[in-house]
Amino acid sequence: MAEELETERADVREDGRRPPRAVVGSHRIEEEIFGKVFDKNIVSRIWAFVDPYKTKVMWAVVAVLIFTAMQLLIPLIIRYAIDHGMQTGGNHSALVYAIGAFLAAISVNFAASYAQETLVGNVAEDVLFDIRKAMFSHLQRVSLSFMDKTEVGRLMSRLQGDVNSMQEFLETSVLSVGDITLLIGIVVVMLYLDFGLGLLTLSALPVLFIVRIFWLPRARKSFMAAHETNSITSGALAEAIHGVRAVQSMNRQPVNFMLFDEKAGANLRTHLTAARYAQVMVPIVDTLTGIAMALVIVVGGARVLGRALDVGVMVAFLFYIQRFFDPIRSLTLQYSVMQRAMASGQRLTDVLDVKVDIKDAPNAKVLPADMDGSVEFRDVVFGYNPKHPVLKNVSFKVNPGETVALVGPTGSGKSSCMSLIHRFYDVQQGQVLVGGHDVRDLTQDSLGRQIAMVLQEPFLFTGSVFENIRYQRTDATREQVIEAAKAVGAHDFIMRLPDGYDSILGQRGGNLSLGQRQLISFARALVADAKILVLDEATANIDSYTEMLIQKALVKLLEGRTGLVIAHRLATIREADRIIVLQNGELVESGNHAELMRNEKLYAKLYNLNYASFDDIPDQLVEEAASTSSRT
Repeated sequence: MAEELETERADVREDGRRPPRAVVGSHRIEEEIFGKVFDKNIVSRIWAFVDPYKTKVMWAVVAVLIFTAMQLLIPLIIRYAIDHGMQTGGNHSALVYAIGAFLAAISVNFAASYAQETLVGNVAEDVLFDIRKAMFSHLQRVSLSFMDKTEVGRLMSRLQGDVNSMQEFLETSVLSVGDITLLIGIVVVMLYLDFGLGLLTLSALPVLFIVRIFWLPRARKSFMAAHETNSITSGALAEAIHGVRAVQSMNRQPVNFMLFDEKAGANLRTHLTAARYAQVMVPIVDTLTGIAMALVIVVGGARVLGRALDVGVMVAFLFYIQRFFDPIRSLTLQYSVMQRAMASGQRLTDVLDVKVDIKDAPNAKVLPADMDGSVEFRDVVFGYNPKHPVLKNVSFKVNPGETVALVGPTGSGKSSCMSLIHRFYDVQQGQVLVGGHDVRDLTQDSLGRQIAMVLQEPFLFTGSVFENIRYQRTDATREQVIEAAKAVGAHDFIMRLPDGYDSILGQRGGNLSLGQRQLISFARALVADAKILVLDEATANIDSYTEMLIQKALVKLLEGRTGLVIAHRLATIREADRIIVLQNGELVESGNHAELMRNEKLYAKLYNLNYASFDDIPDQLVEEAASTSSRT
């Protein structure tokens, strides 16, 4: 992801804006690095998650080795039974011993197999649980500048698909130890039983190695193509789901389906090709197994007839040949598993390595609960791209308990000011002070407890109304929640829901109207009982009647609190103690409503346009108002 971030930065234009992202149906191909077959750096990073469970892993390896030993021992027991207990004049007690040893070996084999499957499965699940927790925790703390530039679908792919690939790798890696041990053990035992017959059996291996020389590069290419088309298809699907409203509103469904069908078809073809390469080795190995067994039967049978070889040895050879190619087949299939795991591990560790730009200073102080609630900007310079500042030497102070409104055209820096107060971003120059303390010198937790925000698009979480209202303050009682809902005018419609405050909200509160969701977010801010209340376009999407309810509720909401309000509807903020007017990142006016109207500058001209939204004002009028302001 570090490389992705570099790509993201490279995509930023000189004017500081990003080029428009491709939507569903575009032919943008997002190339993914597939990764090495084995990357020791990735393995070492993943091992850090395995390390707490290394005792279980060691026992799993012991169980695998015991299981492998039993696989090697059983043919030898059968050989002993044939040569010493089943031939003419054989020893019956030897046959009894062989049967007892066989039963014991089968029992140990079962116990070892059960132990290694259980241990490996548990360790894999524990490790994946820890990886998911670490990634989720890290993503909760990463800077918003990173989240602004990263697609949600790609992060979800890492949290789900890539983690599942790691699970497959962890479960098969311990078993690979058994496969390698079994392969070496069979070779040693066969050469020990009969050196010549052992070499004859191994003569099939050069053919297998030659096949793999031609198979590996083609298989790797097919696996990479399948992975890349899968990533493209997943990205298109995620964009289509997130943008379904826009898709339907523009009647884009037929075109999107055609383009998605094209991507899905390419994904199907590459996966079928990869599957053929993954499976082609199975019949080849099976064929070599049959050839090796035929050679042993022909040559070994002739030697048995000539009494140069015991029957038990030849039978044991047939068992070993049958088992000899099994680990080869298994290791061949695990090649693609390991390669996917290395690529997935790279992406997982890239997420965990994302730099957290906004973090507490080593000597960060806790913002006192009894702080006065003042907010001050001192010569603040800030830009999402430092080369193109959004705020330019902005200075103002909000006194304790004062309600200040920020007004200005879109892009003037209003929302950026609100983000800086909560320290979602850090300034390039100047200071932002809360309660007389630079926000960079405070712990983020204590700062967050003293600031409650209501945004233009309220985000409600799946759960009950009650839990959503007390989301920021989880210790709030039901009485406090109900009191807050009544204060903002939300209680009546909540009680009309099927289960009242215990009603479960759909995804993002989809079963409520936008106005109802906003009222719940107001109640949430009131329950938080923070000293500073930030309203960022909180009434922009609310009907006039609901806005009237909120205007009344704001009196209660802002009582004894410092309030910062952003609103495009100028009527919403005319009762503020002070109004700060921003334009192009600069403070151009400040005063209460009456003073600004008397000044007849930018604010007055905009207000007189029937309380129009800044977004609806022609550029010519804005420029005229700005020029009037500068001349005055």
